[in-house]
Amino acid sequence: MSKLDELLEKYTADLEAVGDKVDAKLLRAVAKGCGPAIYRRDASLVAASDKKELERVKNSFLIKKCGLKDTPKLDEGIDAVKKTYSKRSKYRVVFYYLLAKHFKKGAALKR
Repeated sequence: MSKLDELLEKYTADLEAVGDKVDAKLLRAVAKGCGPAIYRRDASLVAASDKKELERVKNSFLIKKCGLKDTPKLDEGIDAVKKTYSKRSKYRVVFYYLLAKHFKKGAALKR
């Protein structure tokens, strides 16, 4: 089993724990989109209590990758995902996956 497949199993377990029916194709696309960051402990996690980190998530993922406009709805979506994924250590891939589903941008990321 590849390292990516091992990580995808961890991510799937986290998503199932929050009651999500996992779209494996979308999860793999999000993981690949994160690149080598998923293999580094610090970079693989989202510091949801750090405002700079959340701005980075908003700008790098929601605006640049998902093509969303910078509106207050983005912050509301991030807050909703933080409530849904309330685990202390939040995997970046899971956080991005939940954001993609929240904003209905899964199809765009699976290409």
